Amino acid sequence: KKKKKKKKKGKLMRKFLVILDDSRECLNAMRFAAMRAANSGGGVAILSIIPPEEFNHWMGVADIMRAEARERIEAHFNVFAKWMRDRQKIEPDLIVREGEAYEQILAQIREDEEIGVLVLGASAGKGGPGPLVTQMSRNAGSLPVP
Repeated sequence: KKKKKKKKKGKLMRKFLVILDDSRECLNAMRFAAMRAANSGGGVAILSIIPPEEFNHWMGVADIMRAEARERIEAHFNVFAKWMRDRQKIEPDLIVREGEAYEQILAQIREDEEIGVLVLGASAGKGGPGPLVTQMSRNAGSLPVP
């Protein structure tokens, strides 16, 4: 089922998709997405991905671990959402998916046609920009969003 595109003041609303993870670069990506959304009349969708290897246990243990992962994600999201509301007057959406990060990001972009920009934070350290940025940039030409 396709979501209808929201319109804001007669214009199509554009969402900035930003990835919530434990990286240091995540904070900069969140700030950038919120500021750009506020300045352009857009919205922010925050995607957090639970890796599949977290649940390679018995079913009961996997359910408990999944619930704990979701609680951690929601706690982090609440911190960023409060900052976005207070500073930028933006109300972000939280999306939680399970699976491999690259595939889940692409799936979210395909499923939500309001997403217009993918915002990733890149590391400036010696180890390169980070595994997600590296993988996404390898496939940048085939991505449906900039």
